[in-house]
Amino acid sequence: MTLALLGQSAGLVLVMMTALWALSVYLRDVSIVDPWWSIAFLIVTLSAASHSALTTRKLLLVTMVGVWSVRLWLHLLLRSRGRPEDPRYAEFRRRFGPERYWWLSFFQVFLLQGALAFVISAPLQMVAAEREARGLGVVECAAVLVFAAGFSIEAVADWQLQTFRSRPVAGAEVLATGLWRYSRHPNYFGEALLWWGFWLLAAGSRYGWATAPAPMLMTFLLLRVSGVTILDAHLTATKPGYADYVRRTSAFVLRPPKR
Repeated sequence: MTLALLGQSAGLVLVMMTALWALSVYLRDVSIVDPWWSIAFLIVTLSAASHSALTTRKLLLVTMVGVWSVRLWLHLLLRSRGRPEDPRYAEFRRRFGPERYWWLSFFQVFLLQGALAFVISAPLQMVAAEREARGLGVVECAAVLVFAAGFSIEAVADWQLQTFRSRPVAGAEVLATGLWRYSRHPNYFGEALLWWGFWLLAAGSRYGWATAPAPMLMTFLLLRVSGVTILDAHLTATKPGYADYVRRTSAFVLRPPKR
């Protein structure tokens, strides 16, 4: 990695987030940022990889990032189609006032998410920028297995939740079947797990182990900032059966439910 490559990656993310912000001002919908966040990682990876010859490890990385980012992008894009602005952002718009939020959102949402994407993409940039050709070994195989497990859990959990929402079951307020029987947030658990797979791949590079704060930050965000804690509080307050579901079901890691 060089400062020039890091600067280019930061610049690309900034351009993307600025364009999305401008579009959000026109649409009056800040939540358009959510589907596109994963694409920022693909852009950064492809940019870093384009500066040196394609190696087996790079090809593996681009494939992993591409499969993850495009699936998540499509899932969130289709889920948000025809819906109003996400309630989280709508509340911020009411709190700060529409006459100010149009420009405040650039810093609070778009610039912040861009900065997070840049920091969390450290393992991806590390592998994508390497110049020496390395073969695939035990570490790479372990990385693929961890990534595949996380990706599968996230994709299946998203599909099960979308099916539950589109085909409501009489008397069932909370999804407690499939993967959701073993975790209240299996999609977030899968997301965290696949990022540790990315880190394992980077660990095969020189100093790649030093990018461990990236998956640690992603896991923390999923647990404490934008995921588990906020959703649990909201669902407990709005769904009568959710408190019992919380008592029986693991918050994050897949585990058998309590009786």
